[in-house]
This record gives sequence, C-alpha cells and structure tokens, in this order.
Amino acid sequence: MITIIDYGLGNIRAFHNVYERLSIPVKVARVLEEVEEASKIILPGVGSFDYAMRQLNSSGMREVLERRVIDDKIPVMGICVGMQMLADSSEEGTEPGLGWIKGNVCKFDANLIPFKSRLPHMGWNTIVPKENVNLFNGIENHGRFYFLHSYYFECDEKSQVISTTDYGITYASAVNKENVYGIQFHPEKSHNNGIRLLNNFAKL
Repeated sequence: MITIIDYGLGNIRAFHNVYERLSIPVKVARVLEEVEEASKIILPGVGSFDYAMRQLNSSGMREVLERRVIDDKIPVMGICVGMQMLADSSEEGTEPGLGWIKGNVCKFDANLIPFKSRLPHMGWNTIVPKENVNLFNGIENHGRFYFLHSYYFECDEKSQVISTTDYGITYASAVNKENVYGIQFHPEKSHNNGIRLLNNFAKL
C-alpha cells in the first residue's frame, strides 16, 4: 500500500490520481494509525523548510513515521521540500530536519546562474541518473522533469547521490540511503517520466 503523508503540504491529490490510474493501491494518511498500515511512504512538500517541519511535527505522525522508516525499514520517498526535510538542516530556516540522510540544504548562488530569471529554479530540466538504480528503470539519461525550488540538498556522502542536475552548479537532484529516497523534482508534474518513476517506487 502506497501511503501519502498529508500534513497540510504537497500535491496530495495529484499523487493519488497517478497511482489510481496505475491501479496501484494508495491511500492518504492524516493520523498515525494510517501510517502504521503503510508498506511504502511518500512525503511530499512545498513551501519553506521551517514551515514544513513545523507542520510535520505538529501533525502527530512524526514519531510513527520515524519508527516505520528507521526501525521497520519501509521505503520512503521525500519529494521537493519533502526531500530537503530528510537533511540535518537548511539555510532557509532554523528548524532541525529529520536527519535521515546526512547533509545540509543550501541556497543556490544566483550569481552562478546564467539566466535572466535566476531563482527559483522553475520549469523543465534534465537529470543524469546513476547507473543501476531501480527508481530510474526505463528513464533515459538526461530525462526531463519539472522543478520548482531555490534550495538544493548538499549530501555529505557523495555515494548517496543518485541523480544530478545542472543549474549554475551540478547538484544532487535525487539521493538515497538504504530505504530512504529523496527527489527534488516533481514527478506528479513530469508526465510520462514522472509516472514511470512513481511506478518504479511502488515496485521497490
């Protein structure tokens, strides 16, 4: 069962619709009992890092979410700000992150971005996926995905970076440590490549 964590942020309905079209069992969790039943978890997120962390902390679901992910080792995928929340901290705020993948969230240096409209990084861009990562099965090198963000995940362990994207710098657009995955782009807005990635996650 794919379980989407609804703590007040993210494109919940869009993810739900994709999985329904794929005929993959899916539900939305708003209380801790619903997280208990999950076999795979999606942690979406939009907006600022601190607000997202406060929303999750006040949802009543964080403790059971951490137990299911850290102790039970069920797969989880953080998306956009949901990916950034996996880090230890963010330059965007002062709240501590989940710390599931060691690293810090940093703001792009606008001076390095050779475009008139510099921040946020918004629109279509390509990813370079690491070889032999099941999450990217069937997705070509330089596959296009939709992005919307001004901060990026600086991963402490470079071996945990599973895709990169160029935007002024080459940065981690996806990370993975054991059962924990984070992707910076929005698969629910990325047409066929996004649908394929969400389907791949369901098969992990």
